Amino acid sequence: MKDKKTKIDSAASSLTRRGFLKAGLVGAGALGLSAAWRAGAWAAGSDAPEKTEVKIGFIPLTDCASVAVASEMGFDKKYGIKITPSKEASWAAVRDKLVNGELDASHVLYGLVYGLHLGIGGPKKEMAVLMSLNHNGQAITLSNQLKDKGVTDGATLKALIAKEKREYTFAQTFPTGTHAMWIYYWLAANGIHPFNDVKSITVPPPQMVANMRVGNMDGYCVGEPWGARAIYDKIGFTAITTQEIWKDHPEKVLGTRLEFVQKNPNTARAMVMAILEASKYIDTMSNRPKVAEIIAQKSYVNTEESVIEGRMKGEYENGLGKKWKDANYMKFYNDGKVGFPYLSDGMWFLTQHRRWGLLKEDPDYLTVAKQINQIDLYTQAATQVKTPLPTSPMRSAKLMDGVVWDGSDPKKYADSFKVKV
Repeated sequence: MKDKKTKIDSAASSLTRRGFLKAGLVGAGALGLSAAWRAGAWAAGSDAPEKTEVKIGFIPLTDCASVAVASEMGFDKKYGIKITPSKEASWAAVRDKLVNGELDASHVLYGLVYGLHLGIGGPKKEMAVLMSLNHNGQAITLSNQLKDKGVTDGATLKALIAKEKREYTFAQTFPTGTHAMWIYYWLAANGIHPFNDVKSITVPPPQMVANMRVGNMDGYCVGEPWGARAIYDKIGFTAITTQEIWKDHPEKVLGTRLEFVQKNPNTARAMVMAILEASKYIDTMSNRPKVAEIIAQKSYVNTEESVIEGRMKGEYENGLGKKWKDANYMKFYNDGKVGFPYLSDGMWFLTQHRRWGLLKEDPDYLTVAKQINQIDLYTQAATQVKTPLPTSPMRSAKLMDGVVWDGSDPKKYADSFKVKV
């Protein structure tokens, strides 16, 4: 960052570092800065973590890596905290333990946090997104039984569904979560209604492969390594990666209750700083074999290192004979572009919740995103660890169907889709 003033400005929020010092910015639990921070160093007193031991939940997925690495390699200790990773069985378990306080924070689905805040997909609870943990790196897997019928992509799947009438079943990992939104988006973009034309079920990530093996579903969307694992086990193939749906899409976040941030702002900031440093370590490509070794352990993902490492390094094969080097592999840092909790990212999930009838009416999209995404706290942490900040809390992208999302008119965007509830 050097001495250059970084401006975070948009129609949504006018944020400069000077303005940040004067006001509470966009986070609901606005946090003031101490003289020590303004001077560029933390004091040992008021800025010390309020809680020094934190339990952070995770699901056994490749993208839990930054939480694991922060703990295993001691990045947490550098900031006066001890992170205890807690392996959870399902996103529903993560939800329940976040809400009741058994977990201080978690590696969690972006849309799950937003759903809880609005009372969908679980009890209504004021929530907070501290940072984004990764972009890209999920996949939609289809069964070899579909392949045997000539299915290789969305168009051939649509043709088969039209030709052979039966119940086709597709799995996602949580009703308001990222994987549900990716598979619904992909199906709809190919003219397949995710509720009217096929059946949607919820399955925990580690159980996807086993369920496909016994024929419980025709396809699923999940995080790695469970896409690669289906190919490794010769039971399925990758129809599309999520980075093909949306390049550099938001995925998991570090989520917690807003109450936790309000009571423990220094602890929350220390967690972000530790995980930012871990993320930077992971995105040094020469470190990825070591990272794969760490998260392949039984205490984390519990699979072969080779199943994890390939796609972590951007080395893809789809199970149909195609191999490629993917420039848009799973990224945790990407020169600081990953961690920032863009308001527009959170708002996008709300538009899809509205599209699919999870929200019965349009919320105040921007206000909700400002309540949840703790941009002020993230800015403090990022500045301390010299992570670059973007010029705006909004970003734009063109998704697979050519439709541009920029957050400027979320109500119009949510209503614009031809295939919706």
